[in-house]
Amino acid sequence: MSSKTNRSIPLNPVLHEQSAEYYWKGTGALSIKTFRGGKALYQAGHGHYAVEDNRYLLLNQGQEYSITIEADKPIESFCVFFPEGWMQDVWRNWNAPADELLNEPFNPVSSDIPFVMKTYEPTAALSRVLEQMRLDSLHKVHDEVRMGEQLHALASGLLLEHGKVCRDMLKLHSVKASTRQELYRRVYIGFEYVNAYFNEPISITEAAGAACLSTNHFLRCFKELFGVSPHQFLQEKRLQEAEKRLRMTDMPVTDICMEVGFQSLGSFSSLFARRYGTSPASYRRHFS
Repeated sequence: MSSKTNRSIPLNPVLHEQSAEYYWKGTGALSIKTFRGGKALYQAGHGHYAVEDNRYLLLNQGQEYSITIEADKPIESFCVFFPEGWMQDVWRNWNAPADELLNEPFNPVSSDIPFVMKTYEPTAALSRVLEQMRLDSLHKVHDEVRMGEQLHALASGLLLEHGKVCRDMLKLHSVKASTRQELYRRVYIGFEYVNAYFNEPISITEAAGAACLSTNHFLRCFKELFGVSPHQFLQEKRLQEAEKRLRMTDMPVTDICMEVGFQSLGSFSSLFARRYGTSPASYRRHFS
């Protein structure tokens, strides 16, 4: 039997801060990035990722990236870093035969799990664990056993999500699995680009270029994967952001229209009424 000891947990695998302005560039561990009350913009590889409430970004081990925060007020960041080899250990305990786990309990897995770097909507189970860890951080709870269980639960949730991603790849029409995987990653880079810069006058050609795909190839694959065209997604994203501002702020309707990326108040009002069944001004009065 191997004499190697089990993976140890770093003194603090959590980064919990608040900042209105921040910039950092470097290389990090496999990690989950979450934010409350605003958004952070990450650049990693060819991708651009806007991370805000109710989404998390998953960055792989050794990935070089930068983070920029430019906000009117401090936003809360909560990030969890996995010890090196932790995810591979959890994966092995899911997949290795029982007798192998008994005879070689600490046999390491050499290869990394090929997570797709993108923003994810957390499952209810992941949200609960992340919130527990966040509250522990706020109340300065330091319990290594509890932390180990939480990291294990997070790793298990991420592996389940990775399985869903692998099944999602089957939507793309390609003979070779390796081609589907690369295509999926590239289309998501284009998706994240549109999502990050929705309020700017971006073009589909720009998004396709970010994904390193021809415009027509990007259009076809985007629709295969998401069921809508990039233009339809962009329009819906802008409308959702406008709806949020109408509900939660007192900004003038014209300012909201321009801030979310629409160029014409008339077309914005028409699209909003078609989507929500009433004009922007009437919609706001309903919540006032």
